[in-house]
Amino acid sequence: MNTTENALKERIKELTCLYEVSSIIVNANYEQIDDMFHAISYSLKKAFQYPEQTEICIQSNNIIVRTGERDEDSPCIKSPITLFNVENGFIKASYSSKALIQIDFLEEEQKLLNTIALKIGSLLERFQIIKNEASLKRQMEHTDRLNILGEITAGIAHELNTPLANILGFAELLQDKITNRDELNDLDKILNSAIYSREVVKKLMFFACEMPQEMTTVNIVSVIKDALSLLEPSFKKHEVKYIVKTDRDAIDLKADTVQLTQIIFNLVINAIYVSKPNDLITIFITEIGDSICLKISDQGEGVSDENRDKIFQPFFTTKPVGEGSGLGLSVVHGIIASHKGTISIENNKPKGATFIVKLPKL
Repeated sequence: MNTTENALKERIKELTCLYEVSSIIVNANYEQIDDMFHAISYSLKKAFQYPEQTEICIQSNNIIVRTGERDEDSPCIKSPITLFNVENGFIKASYSSKALIQIDFLEEEQKLLNTIALKIGSLLERFQIIKNEASLKRQMEHTDRLNILGEITAGIAHELNTPLANILGFAELLQDKITNRDELNDLDKILNSAIYSREVVKKLMFFACEMPQEMTTVNIVSVIKDALSLLEPSFKKHEVKYIVKTDRDAIDLKADTVQLTQIIFNLVINAIYVSKPNDLITIFITEIGDSICLKISDQGEGVSDENRDKIFQPFFTTKPVGEGSGLGLSVVHGIIASHKGTISIENNKPKGATFIVKLPKL
């Protein structure tokens, strides 16, 4: 076979490869990237002048696919896979046989590798956009649900306020008129139940951002340390340790001191609840641009994907009956929202969870 026929044969193989790879990419599923890489690598392998002795390796997004083992001393060609102008992997072609060590790859083979790498990069960019859009949609749906819950909750809280005030008022009047000890004990139960209910209503109003605020400039590092000193008995009771990490002693922001303390209390108490003896809770505070970032990490079991979207809803709790009202994190969410901040959750490796609070400084 003459040189022209050989060159034509190679071009036909390259064009066939491009057609096959285009078909694989068109029908690709972003949940099966490794299968796509396998199909592309074997199609690409057939396009080289020595397919039996050529091995392809594709690596991207922590996925590595190889058609076979290459000889370490053999020559290779490589092309980067880029996502949004950032290198995110590569395609490499190598010889597996020492007999081909002195044979260079064709210039057209390098061009083919570059083209395939470009196509893979474009596909992975599209997958990333789809994932980001899906994540954004879930966040918007979650925010909408919380807003609707907030409106309903605010209405319930306002409706309950008046009858609760009446119950407390009349019960206190009766205390002055009743002298029988048994009847006074029953009245105390009524008062205690009404006071507990009033506290629940307050928490509902916190979630719905209905509580009045007194915004002042405060040092959040001092607020955190004061809150932790009050929680010292809880740490000792549960044999849990804690550490505060900060890059400075004073970080100021504009906030309601009482509500800021309530955020810290609720998040730290939750962290203590999920901790085991000798576990460590880490409280990290730093300043990022115009925002303050507070992270509270525990070494518990973490938060399941199923519960992640429900955790800030009022009355949702994973605690046994009688151990929690399910309002703590919803209150935290309401306070943070009223301060125009955000709260999110990340699971730690190997275990535990981190609550991340971001608040604007002003």
